[in-house]
Amino acid sequence: MMPNIANRQISVNLVKVEIMTQSTPERLRRPTSLCRSWLFVAGAEPDAHARALESGADVLLVDLEDFTPAARRNEARDLLTEFFATAKARDIVVGARISPLETEDGPRDLAAAVIAQADIVAMSKVATAQQVKTLGMAVSALGNKSVELLPNVESARGLLNTAEIIAADPRVTACLVASEDMAADLGAERGQDGLELQYVRQKFLVQCVASGVLAIDCPYTWSDVDGVSRDTDYARRLGYRAKSIISSSHVSAVNAGLTPDGEAISKARELVDAYEHAREAGKPGVEIAGIHVEMPIYMNAKRLIERAQALSEADRAENL
Repeated sequence: MMPNIANRQISVNLVKVEIMTQSTPERLRRPTSLCRSWLFVAGAEPDAHARALESGADVLLVDLEDFTPAARRNEARDLLTEFFATAKARDIVVGARISPLETEDGPRDLAAAVIAQADIVAMSKVATAQQVKTLGMAVSALGNKSVELLPNVESARGLLNTAEIIAADPRVTACLVASEDMAADLGAERGQDGLELQYVRQKFLVQCVASGVLAIDCPYTWSDVDGVSRDTDYARRLGYRAKSIISSSHVSAVNAGLTPDGEAISKARELVDAYEHAREAGKPGVEIAGIHVEMPIYMNAKRLIERAQALSEADRAENL
């Protein structure tokens, strides 16, 4: 059973903080739908913070759970405000991954994230819709009704409940699937090819797309860059547009893999032009390079061109 929010007092009385409404200068904020690389950052490691700021990641998620030893979580919470302010000054999207609210650390993590004005609050080990409802009520009780919520699905139970988890609060704009915790829950043998998680990644993506939120693929947890490039290419072919990352050295490969390159854009434009000319001539479709192009392929090509343009504009705006 989930704890009652009032009984747990996940609010000002429990954490003994006061959330003040502050006016902040306007900043450019990349839309969640255009955030490709979601980098987890160790909470209590200033060196990791510095690397993250220079990594080029679209989103920096300070992990107050697995990446921060319990003895250093207060230290990590204290570092959030300065780190977020520095990242926001560079127009980087920021968030914090908190422990589940039913744990001792969860409410304290959440209060620190809200005080530090996180754009996104991610919560680990979400398996039920009720956990997200409780998180939403807790965020509102702390005086913030606009922060985006990011459930992390890390178990078989969570995977089966993904659609309900997404629907539990309108502030859920994206959902993230885990690799190591999910594999452990399944009793799967891990391999660099990720074969054991193929079904998980496919089912998770389908549920996110059907629910209208961004699906964030699981991280590649080996150190090699070639491997993360292959894993990102696989995720893109499935339909993923975003991927979580545990090493700043992987950011460039993920951004490259999830950004249409010149060749892909050129092929898409060729396909669009050919199809439109065929339709103008009264034909139902056209064959290009052995592929019979009809409306679904045409629409996919148009979406690729539009996404490439949107990503280019977002990157350019951040570099002004």
